[in-house]
Amino acid sequence: MTSEPLHPVPAPARRTVVAAVGAAGLAVALTACGSDDDASSSSGSSGSSGSSDARAGATTTGDGSAAGGGTVLAKTADIPEGGGKIFKDQGVVVTQPAAGTFKAFSAKCTHQGCAVSGIADGVIVCPCHKSEFSVADGSVKKGPATRALPAEQITVSGDSITLG
Repeated sequence: MTSEPLHPVPAPARRTVVAAVGAAGLAVALTACGSDDDASSSSGSSGSSGSSDARAGATTTGDGSAAGGGTVLAKTADIPEGGGKIFKDQGVVVTQPAAGTFKAFSAKCTHQGCAVSGIADGVIVCPCHKSEFSVADGSVKKGPATRALPAEQITVSGDSITLG
């Protein structure tokens, strides 16, 4: 039996390896920094008007949830007029743009998904790129975000604000 000489497979050129690693790294970086502005979501232009719904008689249970469902977030007195409060664990921002009117929005910035961190001068602020959103309707007041914060459903019953 004749054996043919073995020829080693040539190793890829250094330039090819560097280009491949660079392209893979670029793909990872673009994915990590990519904006989700193209994803669909609600406009954030509506929220609870402060009127109660079918859960008007909801009572609070010992675990922070309401007997009619949802999670009790706060008392109405906890939400400053013209401002709001961020509930990190629930991922929601509750605002009171005018006396007795309460709104709720996602606490996730629509630019790159950072959690908003503060509310001042009638705007909800994202710390990552300084996007600002209206406390009244979640609309963009300052970019780079291009989409409003999505509205969240809350119920105001007596002096309690319930998520859901």
